[in-house]
Amino acid sequence: MKLPEKMTTEELADFLGVAKQTVNRWIREQNWPTEGLPGIKGGRARLIHLNKEVRAFIMKTPSMRHRLSPRALAEPAAQYRSEKLTPALGRISNVLQNLTPSEQDALDVLLAREGIRGFLTRLSIVQPDDE
Repeated sequence: MKLPEKMTTEELADFLGVAKQTVNRWIREQNWPTEGLPGIKGGRARLIHLNKEVRAFIMKTPSMRHRLSPRALAEPAAQYRSEKLTPALGRISNVLQNLTPSEQDALDVLLAREGIRGFLTRLSIVQPDDE
């Protein structure tokens, strides 16, 4: 199973099916390496570096053990993606899939900092004074 190099506490909590507080407790108890996420109000958002030790800990969690059990692997993965993508959504999807990891990180920071409206404004799709 491929994990990114860095994840926010919220992303890791969602991935593992645990509360953000649980991930924050693990960060403190296991002394995981983290870095601040710029542009987030309050300055408390963190990116967790998923190094070898962190990955080993994650793989031992009950949710990961269940995912990797033979019973879980025997079941085919469900496809929930809509078959009717508009041309624009198809192009956006292709662009996002072809971003480098550093470009994905930069886009993630931009979206976290400015939100969708700020993102669309930067693309000149929505004007700042539109309602």
